[in-house]
Amino acid sequence: MAEDPYEVGRGGGRAFWADSVADAIEARDPDEPIVIKGGVSPSGVPHIGHFNEIMRGYYVAEALRDRGREVRQVFTADDKDRLRAVPRQLADLDWNVVGLGEVDAGALGRNLGKPYTDIPDPFGCCDSYGAHFTTLLRKSAELVGVNVEFVSNTELYADGEFEPVTRRVLERADRARDVLAEYQNKVDDDYVPFLPQCADCGKITEGVTAVDLDAGEVEYVCEDVEAGYQTIEGCGHEGTATLRDGKLPWRFEWPAQWEILGVDFEPFGKDHAEGSWPSGEDVAENVLDIQPPVPMVYEWFTLDGEPLSSSSGNIITVDEVLDILEPEVFKYFFVKDPRKQRDFSVENVDQLVDEFDRFERRYFGEAEASEDDAELAERAYPMVVDEPREQRVRIPYTFAAVLGMTDDPALREQIARKEGHIPDDAPEWAVEQALARVERAQEWASRTDNEFNYELKRTEIPDVSFDDETAAALDELADFIAEGHDGEAIQSEIYETAKRNDIDIGEFFSAGYQLLFDDTEGPQLGTFIAKLDQEFVVERLRRNE
Repeated sequence: MAEDPYEVGRGGGRAFWADSVADAIEARDPDEPIVIKGGVSPSGVPHIGHFNEIMRGYYVAEALRDRGREVRQVFTADDKDRLRAVPRQLADLDWNVVGLGEVDAGALGRNLGKPYTDIPDPFGCCDSYGAHFTTLLRKSAELVGVNVEFVSNTELYADGEFEPVTRRVLERADRARDVLAEYQNKVDDDYVPFLPQCADCGKITEGVTAVDLDAGEVEYVCEDVEAGYQTIEGCGHEGTATLRDGKLPWRFEWPAQWEILGVDFEPFGKDHAEGSWPSGEDVAENVLDIQPPVPMVYEWFTLDGEPLSSSSGNIITVDEVLDILEPEVFKYFFVKDPRKQRDFSVENVDQLVDEFDRFERRYFGEAEASEDDAELAERAYPMVVDEPREQRVRIPYTFAAVLGMTDDPALREQIARKEGHIPDDAPEWAVEQALARVERAQEWASRTDNEFNYELKRTEIPDVSFDDETAAALDELADFIAEGHDGEAIQSEIYETAKRNDIDIGEFFSAGYQLLFDDTEGPQLGTFIAKLDQEFVVERLRRNE
């Protein structure tokens, strides 16, 4: 009996969950290389939910490597699986997400029921549909700097790697049926744990009529298959398939992968924890006579409060994330406890960046931290960044968004230095790295159309004029801001200043927007002004060049 997947990674006096998992793996005294696996069907655009499994494995692999262990991290593309439904969105290899109207969706519909690797690539750039989306997932890992070995199920079947274990499952078909019947209602006395591929139409079918293990073949009829809420029609062809011309059902294929690849640890989502894992553990121990790997459950992510879903189109890709975040910030997101559901909020991504910056400062002893937080930073930070460098510089994310409101790189650096966000002795590489955050913050502002998605007129005052009452009020507001107040206080003072000077509040706000943006509207003025460099705001409200 394997460990409880809900308990692996908890406690053990470890601040970092990956160290607790490494303890559980080492307790088994595994041979080296220790194999850490993940896997997914390349059914559509890979998003950060798919990437979750890669990153959980990555941190455990790094924890073991820190202990001097040789580790192999593999990720299976379960690409022999059948296409069960046509996705709503696809993406080319440059991550351009497109709707089905931009590709030959009819061709996909005609290939329902076939393995992903037997379906033509809708973009015509890879060997198959499966190869296309596996390539995108591989590119995701490369973008974040995670070295993972990708393994194709289709190739494993074709090379005969699955054949011995498939034969053993079929030899023990009665035992396999008894085990699977505990988890699936449709298992009857005629059930055969093998899915042949029809030689005529190419679809994966379930209609096995006879098994000849001496010949290593099965006879079949290509029958209709239920796939979710639809039926994939079989062609009725009667034929013979070898054990390489088909695949094991998922509940047998997963534990077969453990044996073939020698898997020591595999994380998985809570959907598998309640279904596939209990049956996989049972199959491993009572059909294949192998020990299942150390398991760990991770919680799913949501995106801006809604479930990630390729079918509904509510996704964000790794490429999109890296448009608004540095890779190390994104990697930090996976340092957190995998058993807690996390929301990836694009709108509030500045909070994640601030959290990472505090995490980084704790590692360098520049911020107060509890004992656990300090230990977590010490253990995980070197796995998050390519190389810990004490002279690194981080511009606060929202201030970087403010700098992004001007397109002048020299002015951005000048303002950041003036406000103390770039030290005088910062090396060139650190300055370059720090200012690179500006582009990402600017993209974030544009994507969310938030308060920073305006063009701030820094270099010259817009050509506007005000009556005496408004001019006096602007001077008063400038004096208040020069005293040093937070955004809430400034927002309140804008109202009070307008009242004292008998000015329409809407017109007074408009005056501020005109001076800053050469526009009559904009973000909440007080809180926004508080994010700008004070000297600039004061001089602009006083209408000084």
